[in-house]
Amino acid sequence: MIALIDCNNFYVSCERVFDPKLKGKPTIVLSNNDGCVIARSDEAKALGIEMGTPSFMIKDFIRKHNVRVYSSNYTLYGDMSARVMRVIKEFIPRTEIYSIDEIFADVSSLTHTNPTELAMQIRESVMRCTGIPVSIGIAQTKTLAKLANRYAKKTRPGDSVFCADEEWKIQDILAFTQVEDIWGVGGQYHRLLKKNGFHTAADFINAPEGWVRKEMAVVGLRTQQELKGIACTEWQDEVKGKKNICTSRGFGKLITTKREVQQAIGTFTSSCAQKLRKQNSCAQRIHVFVQTNIHRKQDDQYFHSITLDLTVPTNSTRELLKYAMRGLDIIYRPGFKYNKTGVMVMDLVPADQTQLGLFESDTSGAKEKATMTAVDGINQVYGNDVVRMAKQEFNTKWKLRQNHLSKCYTTRFKDLMKVKAN
Repeated sequence: MIALIDCNNFYVSCERVFDPKLKGKPTIVLSNNDGCVIARSDEAKALGIEMGTPSFMIKDFIRKHNVRVYSSNYTLYGDMSARVMRVIKEFIPRTEIYSIDEIFADVSSLTHTNPTELAMQIRESVMRCTGIPVSIGIAQTKTLAKLANRYAKKTRPGDSVFCADEEWKIQDILAFTQVEDIWGVGGQYHRLLKKNGFHTAADFINAPEGWVRKEMAVVGLRTQQELKGIACTEWQDEVKGKKNICTSRGFGKLITTKREVQQAIGTFTSSCAQKLRKQNSCAQRIHVFVQTNIHRKQDDQYFHSITLDLTVPTNSTRELLKYAMRGLDIIYRPGFKYNKTGVMVMDLVPADQTQLGLFESDTSGAKEKATMTAVDGINQVYGNDVVRMAKQEFNTKWKLRQNHLSKCYTTRFKDLMKVKAN
């Protein structure tokens, strides 16, 4: 049996932990640059606020209904996620983190434990230790567990736990789930299924396997098998390293100078390098792009990108910056109002399997590795980018627009909450 533990309205729940006055109030969290709605409280959903709605389109609605608005605070959300996952792992050793707010847990080895009682204990412990409410679905496969989790949220709001350990329970969640709500069935396939008379998950498992394979390929057939209780999704005990890493963001305001673009490129390159070192990888190529705001029809438009091969695979911030700045020199054009830029490191290889260049030596590589290790250690203790490369500078004009940002309550000393004695 597999459990899927999902944090309810996670970003909103994180904000509520540190501001209890938000409980019962319609609350939303916005994407980068305060763009679109990416998280909603149940109260906001009841008002009809849709996921992905641009914030500027509902300004008057937000004001009329006194909706609380927050900018994305990924530092806070990431730390709260780690705390939730640690609590869950104390109960179930074998887990697989699926996203920032979801984790699969293998309960099949816990033969002397009642799954439903265990789920209730986990839910209570997570709430007590972190303040984050979770829903838990338990079933034979990952796909069924996802459906059981959604079923628990929709039909059991009080305890938000459902264990599909009997045939009639499985049939209930299959009949309850529309095909568009099946994990792994996207827009194209759910329209195909409905067009052919398959409206629920219960209908889908009765579809001829040959037809499913022909129309939905192997992925669709695997999903159908999972719904039948046949495990087809590989369990990942260890998180696999990424094949490419990208850091890209829109600017909080339009920028017109090359120096500001360089600062953004420098910061994004540094972020990519840190992620490379964290997963012990090196990049063989680097991709850089710049672009203007395509929605500003009154402005001249420009987009350009370039990919450069590295002489030697590396995860050194200094080396990657050299190539990133070289690429920017080639593609940058003055006279435009730039809205976004990004850096991608590509063709990643394990750091211990790189080949030295003709004029490279083990000594030079060891020195660079020691330098980067020291930089990462200092930044980890005292805050990200306390030690930075000169190209990054300290200018924040190009940074994200975050007009509704909450504090970093759990990761910054000055933002720690203070308790006042009566």
